[in-house]
Amino acid sequence: MRDLVWKEYCLKLSSRTQIMGIINLTPDSFSGDGMYNLKSLDRVIRVAERMVEDGADIIDVGGESTRPDSKPVSVQEEIKRVIPTIARLANHIKIPISIDTYKTEVAKAALDAGASMVNSIKGIKRNIRLAKLISLYKVPIIIMHIKGTPRTMQKNPYYKSVISEIITDLRDQIAFARDVGIKKNKIIIDPGIGFGKTTLHNILILKNLRRFRILGNPIAIGTSRKSFIGNILSVGVEQRVMGTAATVSLAIANGAHIVRVHDVKEMVQVARMTDAIVRVDSK
Repeated sequence: MRDLVWKEYCLKLSSRTQIMGIINLTPDSFSGDGMYNLKSLDRVIRVAERMVEDGADIIDVGGESTRPDSKPVSVQEEIKRVIPTIARLANHIKIPISIDTYKTEVAKAALDAGASMVNSIKGIKRNIRLAKLISLYKVPIIIMHIKGTPRTMQKNPYYKSVISEIITDLRDQIAFARDVGIKKNKIIIDPGIGFGKTTLHNILILKNLRRFRILGNPIAIGTSRKSFIGNILSVGVEQRVMGTAATVSLAIANGAHIVRVHDVKEMVQVARMTDAIVRVDSK
């Protein structure tokens, strides 16, 4: 996989797994890490700076919870939550800042404030305005698969063939993005662990992640602290670090290029150890 290069940034996909640190500026994050209630921008900035010190390659900032059954917030509220942090971070860190949103207005405000990539949980299908924005700004986008919406996605999700159906959806989204003018080398795919999937679906995605390489795009994966880990291990959110570590290592071994995580320091070690094994020259 080639490195992802744009503006002044370079994600070295060819040499090691990239770590995306999560900054949730929400009052209702499923993982218990929502920073909206900190009421202190300085404290949020310190958390992000610590992630960079711990080895994060990207900081992903989001202002709307996407946990199961969550309700969307207004564009104005989402902008209010994320823009001050992005604007400050842009002056404090030298790595890319990603805006976690599917709303065109929020994405534009974030890119104008200093963000340099977009992470859309709803992907880009049928969102011509967001697609044109990405094309105009020439930034990378993570296109994710989701079945339903956050309010409905976990109400008995069903697939005849989960891997094949997700690959087909992502292929269609890539084609749509290309038709609008987004360059292939700016598109990252994400199969959407936990977004309209049962525990078994999530396991199958991780086990078969290598099949997504057929699309020819970098693969991002987000398993961090998610409920399927809790279901398997019978543990709460605060006890899912080791389960997350297992999923991160397996995802990397099966082809992930970017892992989105809450516990940056620990997952950097997991990624570096796994990279040392899976990328070693076998000759």
